[in-house]
Amino acid sequence: MQLFVDDLTVIDFSYLCKQRGIVGESWIVDVLLDGSLNDQSMVLDFAVVKKQIKAIIDDAVDHKLLLPAQEQAITLAESTHNEGHQTIDFISDVANYYLQSPACAFASIDCLSITVAAVTTHLTAIILAQLPDNVQGLSLVLRPEVISTDYYHYTHGLKLHDGNCQRIAHGHRSKIKVYVDDKRDNQLEAEWCQRWKDIYIASEADRISRDDIELSAYAISNLTPDHQYFSYHAPQGRFDIAVDSKVLDVVDCDSTVELLADFILRQIKAGHPELANNTVQVVAYEGVAKGAIVHG
Repeated sequence: MQLFVDDLTVIDFSYLCKQRGIVGESWIVDVLLDGSLNDQSMVLDFAVVKKQIKAIIDDAVDHKLLLPAQEQAITLAESTHNEGHQTIDFISDVANYYLQSPACAFASIDCLSITVAAVTTHLTAIILAQLPDNVQGLSLVLRPEVISTDYYHYTHGLKLHDGNCQRIAHGHRSKIKVYVDDKRDNQLEAEWCQRWKDIYIASEADRISRDDIELSAYAISNLTPDHQYFSYHAPQGRFDIAVDSKVLDVVDCDSTVELLADFILRQIKAGHPELANNTVQVVAYEGVAKGAIVHG
C-alpha cells in the first residue's frame, strides 16, 4: 500500500558550492510512503505525515547552511570563541567566505557537492529511522519551483527573528515581478535577478569592524581588504560572517521580504528617473508562493 502527500513542505536553505560560492535555494518536497496497514487501517495518519515528517525535514535541513562534507575547500571546526558554535572557512572559485554560527545552523551532507540526489539520500535515511515499523519504504521528491521568468538566489539572516530565519546563512530561490503602470516590466526584473545572482544580502545595521569579528584563526589571517564584516546576537547565539564585496549587497534595512520589496522599489525609482511620474509595483518572493507587494 502506498500513501502520498504532494507539496508537503518547502525547504529554504543555502549551500556551499565550489563553483558558485554560497547559494540560496528553495525546494518543494513530495512524499510517498510504502507500508502495510496499521490497526487504524492506515499506512500512516495524514496528520502524522504532515506534522512529523515535516518536522524531521525542517530540523535536518530547513533554514540551514548545507555543507558538502567531501569538499576539501571547506573547513568546519569548533569555535574557540563561543561554546556550541562552529566556524567555517570556505575557499570557492568566486570568493572566500568565513563564518561563525551556532552548530544548529549548519548541516553536513556526505557528498562532494550539494545536489537533489545527495539531499534526498540524506533525508530519506533520517526520516525512515523515525517512522513506525509498518512503514517499509519512503520516496522523496525534492524539486525547484517551475519559474518561466527570471529569478535569483540569495542568502541572508534576520537577527530579530525568533525562529530559524535568524541564522545568518540561509536562503531562497525567488522570482520577482515588477509592474510599471500595471504592465509587467521584464527588463527591470532581469536587472534585479542579475544583481542578486548568488548574492549575500547583509544589513548595514549589522556591520562591524574587522577587530570585532569572531572567526577561525585561519580566517583572521586570510581576510582581505575586499571583505566586509557583519555580526549579531540572536536567541540561538552569536552569528558572524565575512563576505567579499563582489558577492555582497548591503541594504539599508533588515532583509525581510517586506523590506526587500521596499528596497527594490526605492532603488528602481532612484535609478530610473524617467519613472518618477509612473506607478511602480514590486512583487518580491521569499522562496515559493510567499512574499510581499509594495507600490509607489
